[in-house]
Amino acid sequence: MTDTPIKTRREGGILEVTIDRPKANAIDLITSRIMGQIFADFRDDESLRVAIITGSGPKFFCPGWDLKAAAAGDAVDGDYGVGGFGGMQELRDLNKPIIAAINGICCGGGLEIALSTDMILAAEHATFALPEIRSGTVADAASIKLPKRIPYHIAMDMLFTGRWLDAQEAHRWGFVNEILAADRLMERTWELARLLESGPPLVYAAIKEVVREAEGAKFQDTMNKITRRQLKTVDVLYGSEDNLEGARAFTEKRDPVWKGR
Repeated sequence: MTDTPIKTRREGGILEVTIDRPKANAIDLITSRIMGQIFADFRDDESLRVAIITGSGPKFFCPGWDLKAAAAGDAVDGDYGVGGFGGMQELRDLNKPIIAAINGICCGGGLEIALSTDMILAAEHATFALPEIRSGTVADAASIKLPKRIPYHIAMDMLFTGRWLDAQEAHRWGFVNEILAADRLMERTWELARLLESGPPLVYAAIKEVVREAEGAKFQDTMNKITRRQLKTVDVLYGSEDNLEGARAFTEKRDPVWKGR
């Protein structure tokens, strides 16, 4: 369907997801539910290894919640779908790499979506903010995530004041990996996606689960779960063909061939 608010494109094991809701790529309940199903399908499709999320057009990545839809009756506590707002931030066991390509304004719930990905690339004109304070509400997911990703005082500045950061400042504080010219953004994003596509999917899954498990946990508690194979992805990895393939490829001085099993 050409009128869907979310466009997808697949190349090999890479899925590109584009928010396409003119004029600003804001997300209403229907769009969020569509995104949740897309990312659930991505999670469950063993042939897909990496996802990219971006926005259509040169100006907006995503400003978050669609206030016009809210004014028309969309409830802020309504049914966002299987993955919560934007389809991924509450989606369980999403153990594959996701790259955000920020092509413009990224604020509110749009920034929360970006924070749910694993790597963030930004066009040099991209800007970032959490303006919820100005509308008398809380940026809930960002209040949980942002102080863990960047210095506490910078995160609180953004949350308390709603001020805007340009791409250079976002990069300086560490929540943007790379800044690109606008005409290079998607080319570089796909370069990175192809690099990740060529890597070991079972190791990626284990990394993501370990990182999630370690949030708020004591170091030794998480280490014990790893060494005792109490984390599902780690247990699968340690008993896999890929685990043996990595060692064999090293000793045979060749590139490994990852099968994801």
